[in-house]
Amino acid sequence: MNYSPDLAVIISMNKGKSTDMITRRSVLKSGAIAFGSMVLSSPDFGLAATSNYGITGQIAPELQVDYWIDENGDPSKFTLADHEDKWVFLKCFQSWCPGCHSHGFPALKQISDALAGNPKVAFAGIQTVFEGHYTNTIDKVREIQLQYDLRMPMGHDPGPENGNPKTMVNYRTGGTPWMILINPDREVIFNDFGINAEKAIAFLVSQTS
Repeated sequence: MNYSPDLAVIISMNKGKSTDMITRRSVLKSGAIAFGSMVLSSPDFGLAATSNYGITGQIAPELQVDYWIDENGDPSKFTLADHEDKWVFLKCFQSWCPGCHSHGFPALKQISDALAGNPKVAFAGIQTVFEGHYTNTIDKVREIQLQYDLRMPMGHDPGPENGNPKTMVNYRTGGTPWMILINPDREVIFNDFGINAEKAIAFLVSQTS
């Protein structure tokens, strides 16, 4: 099946972000991709198009995250294999990331609440620690879950002190906040720092009704 959202359905939400939100992060600007005419861009940053980040159009790698808790904070697990034939929305974060708190978590909350109970959509948050290991600790995963009432599995994926976590490497994420949408054919169709929550909700509802 061909899932081809267009530019009017899901777009990045970089407009108006302050410079502190992108400190030590690279910014994605992507041209046309394999799935229809969807274009992800970061016009406010004025950077040239690059293919360094994201794996849009590729098969999503299985997650390699050792620590998971369920929505109640109990030990759990989350794999793509356990969610075959579903849309999977992943949110990569760090607890100290200002963009995660100003946009990422609120957007995740809004989208997941709107699709709550939909058996065709699965959500998960992953703390992908590539800096600030002393602050972005494993206990922050539950704190964030409670703070934003995120009723979904959440994981902790810390990279080595001088390297990147597995999720960041496998999905070539540009930092945090990072949003990933995977279709039921396990193809990555969206990778970006931000997402338009209202349009993402409308798109997912249209695809799962």
